[in-house]
Amino acid sequence: MPAGTYDDPSGVVIATWRAESARLVGALARMTRDVDLAEDLAQDALVAALEQWPVSGVPDNPAAWLMTTAKRRGVDHFRRADTLRRKVAELEHAEGGEEARVPDLDDQVDHIEDDVLRLVFLSCHPALSPESRAALTLRLVGGLTTAEIARGFLTSESTMAQRISRAKRTLATARAELELPTGEERTARLDDVMAVVYLIFNEGYAATAGDDWMRPDLAAEATRLARMLADLAPDEPEVLGLQALLELQGSRTAARLSPDGTPVLLEAQDRTLWDELSIRRGLAALGAASRLAAGGRPVGRYFLQASIAAEHAAASRAEDTDWGRIASLYDVLAQAAPGPVVEVNRAVAHGRAHGAAAGLAVLDAVFPSGLGASPLLPSVRGDLLERAGRHAAAASSFDEAAALTRNEGERRVLRRRAEENKALGR
Repeated sequence: MPAGTYDDPSGVVIATWRAESARLVGALARMTRDVDLAEDLAQDALVAALEQWPVSGVPDNPAAWLMTTAKRRGVDHFRRADTLRRKVAELEHAEGGEEARVPDLDDQVDHIEDDVLRLVFLSCHPALSPESRAALTLRLVGGLTTAEIARGFLTSESTMAQRISRAKRTLATARAELELPTGEERTARLDDVMAVVYLIFNEGYAATAGDDWMRPDLAAEATRLARMLADLAPDEPEVLGLQALLELQGSRTAARLSPDGTPVLLEAQDRTLWDELSIRRGLAALGAASRLAAGGRPVGRYFLQASIAAEHAAASRAEDTDWGRIASLYDVLAQAAPGPVVEVNRAVAHGRAHGAAAGLAVLDAVFPSGLGASPLLPSVRGDLLERAGRHAAAASSFDEAAALTRNEGERRVLRRRAEENKALGR
């Protein structure tokens, strides 16, 4: 589309930023060797676009315009810093050319993608806490504003800004470099990267606190990051498994709330509302991971969880769900990635597949201390007791879970189920 013919230039700016900010910051960080400065230069280019595009029109290559503008701002910065000869030379000769090559980014795709991957790994440096990794990943790789990240994690903008600033200082103190780790370090860091993306998705898919049952924008951003990671590491079955898992779980978003805003549990959802495109994407990623696994590549928790999600996606009605298959997959998952959350979900699957007593037997072996103050254990116990016809005990468990949750939507569901079981237990 020719420059100036867009109906909403500001919308194009934001869409371009979301799609290209990671490449932009990654390339600038490689050139300047300074992540903080790279982000400042990228933000300057964003502000310039917001000011200029509505007046002059959208350029033919919006992403290249942002890159060119950011690099020019970088040259100006180093002039002002009185380091012209050294730094201008680095910028102007980065990758063998100056701005003449910048407007056409297509011939640099491979290198730019490497820059993004470097940025992803840098955001998940082991010197950072999981919370800081998540915030920095959303900021540098996801392109979200500090305010957006703060809203997603139910904290103030100033608190989130401090967290992000501390993370950057930690990276500087650790002398973290924008280079891809190798060998065992890369494998370990890749696990950290996937864990952060999954953490972000889960916070959006089932919020741990606040009034909202979900934060769809946060879950969608995590899914976008998973797709990006799968594009960058297409030969890693666990990365493909993560993408598949998020696509398949995220496909249910529209069905997880009733028209009046009440949360709807999986078995009661209108499956015609599930997103078919997301399901197809998820199954395609899972199929690619399966082919790699057949060739001898190892798989783990994300692949197995995606396989479980695929069983749900394959059932057009809740009663068609192959719970026996799901229970078997959870048994494998419990061996591959043991933990209390897996065991609680395994109890659900065994309860559906083999009866409530079988599920309760699995649940009785779960160590409550491993779940902290989570409502997960009592809520699942309440569900299994309800299915066993032990309504008074089920009501007590649902009350316990309602007292533990920090999410208002979940609390309403748990209280309703408690009251229903109290009525049945009279």
